[in-house]
Parts: sequence; structure tokens; C-alpha cells
Amino acid sequence: MANILAAIVGYLLGSIPFGYLLVRVFTQQDIRASGSGNIGATNVARETSGRLGVLTLFLDLLKGAIAVLAGLYISWQFNGLSGDQTSTAPVVAGIAALLGHVFPLWLHFRGGKGVATGLGIFLVMVWKAALISLLLFLLVFALSRIVSLASITAAVAMVPLAFWLANSHPVPHAAAFEFVVIPLIIILKHHENIHRLLQGSEGRFGKSAAA
Repeated sequence: MANILAAIVGYLLGSIPFGYLLVRVFTQQDIRASGSGNIGATNVARETSGRLGVLTLFLDLLKGAIAVLAGLYISWQFNGLSGDQTSTAPVVAGIAALLGHVFPLWLHFRGGKGVATGLGIFLVMVWKAALISLLLFLLVFALSRIVSLASITAAVAMVPLAFWLANSHPVPHAAAFEFVVIPLIIILKHHENIHRLLQGSEGRFGKSAAA
């Protein structure tokens, strides 16, 4: 029962399309009809403003973090503090939140790529690994100005980092599944970007499509 409740709460939190809602409220536009058509922070920043992009990033990150915390709370209600290491509810809530962001019911299952939401999830589960992965993202982005390359690199690095640093966090044993599944979903959602990267045609942030 705890896992079912965690999955429902996690999915509903994750499926809140903040990028879509913010652009609708402040510009009366449909972000899905602009740029890449993605509701994530990068497309929002490119097509509207940096402020809305940053706000989208923060809210998408926050909903991932809150989903895991909700899973922890649900676990405590059903199992008490003694079940922390064996509980799967936080893991279920985290994965459900990512799936909700990537496949939101309210937007006909057409959502974002899960980078910010995944970061929020890992900041609660294994914050040291998440921070290192974030620094790697920033480094790759600073050198390349390609958001997708930085995102994919950070997602790939997150897997060994999470396993390496998991012992320094009181995470559930089932989190090992999450350490693989969430980065994998993020990478798979970037399949079109990977194709363009291999072709050398992926756009750089802040430059026009023609450039």
C-alpha cells in the first residue's frame, strides 16, 4: 500500500508541467509550439526569457525533491523510522516523479527530458553524487555551450557516482535500481540530441538555429 500511494503522489507531483504553465501565464503562449517543443527549462529560456527558464528549472528540481521526501514520509507512516533502509516507497516516488515529468497525463504524455527533476531526486537521495554531477554538467556546458551534451554527460556520470557515494547516505537498499533507471530514462529522452551530436549539428545555447 505504501508503494502504491508513493507512486501516485510521485507521479502527480512530477506531472505538474511548470514550464508549460509559466509560459502560459506570463506570455499567453504554448511553449510546445516554440523551439524544440519541449516544456523544460532550456526551451523556456531560449524561447521566452532567462528568468522563466531559471524558475522552471527550480520548480522542476523542487518537485523531484518533494516527491522523494513524500515517499519518505509515507514510508515512515507505514513502517516507522526502522524501515528506512528496507523501504522502497522513496525510490518508487522518485521514479514515478520522473515518469510524471517525462510523460505528464495533462499534456497527452508529452513532457520534458527529466534533467532538473532527476537532479532534485538525487539531491535528496545522494546529495554528494548529485552535486558532483551538477559540477560536471556546468563544466561541460561552460566548455561546449551545448546543454544536451552537458546533460547526457552528467547523467552517465551519475550512475557510478551514486553507487560510489551511496554508503555515505542512509538510502534504501532499493535505491540501486533508481541509480540506474533515472539516468537511463534521461539519456533515452535525449536520443534525438545524441543523433544531432553525432552529426555535429546540435545547437549551442544562446545561438540561433541558423548559426
